[in-house]
Amino acid sequence: MHPILIDFGFFQLPTYGVLLATAVVLALWTLRLRADHAGMDGTHLVDFALWLVIWALVGAKLLLIFVELPRYLRDPASLVGVLRAGGVFLGGFIAAVVAAVVLLRRYKLSALSTFDVIVPSLALGHTIGRIGCLMAGCCWGAACDLPWAITYTDPVAAERLGTPLFRPVHPFPIYEALFNFGLYLLLAALFKRRLAAGRVFATYLVLYGIGRFLLEWTRGDAMRGFVLGGILSTSQLISLGLIVVGVGLHLWISRRGRT
Repeated sequence: MHPILIDFGFFQLPTYGVLLATAVVLALWTLRLRADHAGMDGTHLVDFALWLVIWALVGAKLLLIFVELPRYLRDPASLVGVLRAGGVFLGGFIAAVVAAVVLLRRYKLSALSTFDVIVPSLALGHTIGRIGCLMAGCCWGAACDLPWAITYTDPVAAERLGTPLFRPVHPFPIYEALFNFGLYLLLAALFKRRLAAGRVFATYLVLYGIGRFLLEWTRGDAMRGFVLGGILSTSQLISLGLIVVGVGLHLWISRRGRT
């Protein structure tokens, strides 16, 4: 881990921020290339996607505040830390989808075709974002005695995020980065096959939902919130929702194709 990329004393450049910016740029660049190759207006879609990025950042932070609301009510001053945190990805995803539904008519875009071209780049950007999590020391894993366990050592992360130091844990950010990169490769390949509109998006919902639900069992941080008496994390509950919506969308597309 390496939370601070550059430290001038009077100014610190966080590694997470740099990687997050890199993730956005690379996601938008691959989105434009994919759209142009498919005969769509890549520049128009990038403009549309930029709004989704903004709303995703807001939604990610709002869900972070929601799942940790008791903590922030006890200590309102700690809200300042939210500005530095990336937030909860699934909160950002939900906010981006809501924003997309609102903006689609303004941009005169087809919903399912637009989501299909975007989600491969979303998975790629998420891959880089999780590397940022690893560098920052957030989203750490549960205790682990496997050969690939990692140990955090940077006191900056412990001070800012409560990262457990000198204790072997699951490399959750690495798990998710590898999973998302594999998902990116699969979705990009599916998009090239020109499937029925919505298939790529539905596949993302199902596969990411399943992967995130399972990977959550390897997490050790409590900042994500829990439901059903602590049985599931907030992210697992949302992941189940993604799976249901994705399966439903696949069924709807199949039924529509037969009519």
